[in-house]
Amino acid sequence: MSLAETTEARPLAEPEPDRPQPADPTGTRRGWRAKLAAVAAVLGGTALIAVHASFYGHWLIDDSAITFAYSRNVADGFGPVLQPGASPVEGYSNPTWMILLAVGKLVGLFDHGTIFGVNDQILFPKALALACCLGVLVLFYFGAKTLSRRPALITFVAGAALAAIPSFVIWCFSGLENSFYALTVAAVAVLCLRAVQSGKLLNHQVAVGAGLIAVAAALTRPDGIIYAGVYPIVVALFLKRELLARSIRAVVVSAVAFVVPYGAYVVFRWFEFGRLVPNTAVAKGQEPPTLDDLDRPGQIVDYVGWLIVAVAVACLVMLLVRPSRLRTGLIALLAPFGLTVVAFIVLESDWMGQLRFATPVWTLGAFGGAIVVVEALAAARPRGRIVLACLLVVALVSSVSSLYTQGTTYRANTKTAMCIVAERDARAINGFADILKLPDTAQVGLIDLGGTSLGSRIRVLDLAGLGDKRIADFLHGSHLAELRDYVFGTAKPEMITFIGSWITTLQFDQDPRFDSQYETIFVNRPIGNMTIDSRNWVSYHVRRDLIDPAKLAELQAYAQRTLPPVLERNKTEGNRGCAPITPGIKAS
Repeated sequence: MSLAETTEARPLAEPEPDRPQPADPTGTRRGWRAKLAAVAAVLGGTALIAVHASFYGHWLIDDSAITFAYSRNVADGFGPVLQPGASPVEGYSNPTWMILLAVGKLVGLFDHGTIFGVNDQILFPKALALACCLGVLVLFYFGAKTLSRRPALITFVAGAALAAIPSFVIWCFSGLENSFYALTVAAVAVLCLRAVQSGKLLNHQVAVGAGLIAVAAALTRPDGIIYAGVYPIVVALFLKRELLARSIRAVVVSAVAFVVPYGAYVVFRWFEFGRLVPNTAVAKGQEPPTLDDLDRPGQIVDYVGWLIVAVAVACLVMLLVRPSRLRTGLIALLAPFGLTVVAFIVLESDWMGQLRFATPVWTLGAFGGAIVVVEALAAARPRGRIVLACLLVVALVSSVSSLYTQGTTYRANTKTAMCIVAERDARAINGFADILKLPDTAQVGLIDLGGTSLGSRIRVLDLAGLGDKRIADFLHGSHLAELRDYVFGTAKPEMITFIGSWITTLQFDQDPRFDSQYETIFVNRPIGNMTIDSRNWVSYHVRRDLIDPAKLAELQAYAQRTLPPVLERNKTEGNRGCAPITPGIKAS
């Protein structure tokens, strides 16, 4: 169906305003039932997501605390820095999420203490994530309403699908920006869908809205810049010759609405941080995709199950066969969904696992999947409906079993937790610094940056490069020798702590200067169980010129008294919460 035909499908006449219409109690009752069904669908789907999120306890990934630290300092007036007085480095890649958290701090909901006895550094990000998920389902309802007579059912099915996917729930409630990212992607998709269905796609309000939402996506994750392409692609899909000039003007308006605010932030980034991209992108060394990356969507299909994907695709094909408003809407949705897949292909997998970058794919995939399954069941003849229902049952049983395994496996071995890092590293470092009587300007070189940047009273030197420009440049170019030259010859941190195999990755264990300049305070070596080792494979080192034998013995005694109890808890309580993390926290 063309854009013009879609426009013609709108009502041509309205009731005359001066002629009173008869009351329709039946219609009123139907209207209330529809509203109640909508509320129930949104709240029910949100509740299912919340129940799944509770499965992972108080766990937040430590990288989220990096953003927390920036939010704290922005709210406190120190600017976008990791610690007060530190040089500005864009060690976060999610400005919108960082600002939302800073607003939470300004209004007293974040980084102030506890709410209902729970650390608000844990509670507020999770509550904000739940609000974003609720927003996603609200958008789903209004999008489905333009396509189907069953919008509440579609919304609930989509919400249940998202709740069933560990990858979606884990990362939305990890403290990272995924939930808000999902909201922006859903918003631009539903905006374009409703515009197509109402014949308003070329209205400048829609064009501006699509551009501004794309800005929010691009400032939530760097790859979000791809969603600036949603509006132009949708316009191209429904392009008609007689509307060419108007279509071009609308696309230009959308582009300007995106480029002006996004360009303004890039200019700010250059003058504030001296880079055109986040420092995190430099440190992680994102490379252009290769032909081998084209099979990455197979990871998504494997994750949820080939059979359920095959059933959904079959339903989609069945609905696309005949021209209809439903087909038009599905075509409009395929554009943003395709871009979510492209973004997933481009981004390299990272150490956190559980397809962290697939959140937009799950978001629009659940929405589109719910639409095609519900509508295919409604459109099928009785015999076909029975066959489709049986296939769905088999596919769902297989998928749910696999997804449950994914969730329980990750729950048993969640990646580096903020609370673990704060209790293990920040408290130990503060205790060592007090024993050594170090000033606040002293430095500790480390790997796990989040919880330590929130809790350390001395400066942190990020050996993983996220929060340090020079080290990011060294890592980007794989110049490990130059990195060590900088650490040993220029930075000279008073202490260094390593986690996992980073001491080998950075080749500190092969550099004679490490042994000659630093003495080991405490080391807990791997014992073969990586579930435990990933939390407990740590070592702490102090610069030799700061200590004598008596002082080293005092440091080691403090470490032996305070660290083993924490490491023991890490073996079985990896998803625990913790007290509010403030600068200078110490072991009890």
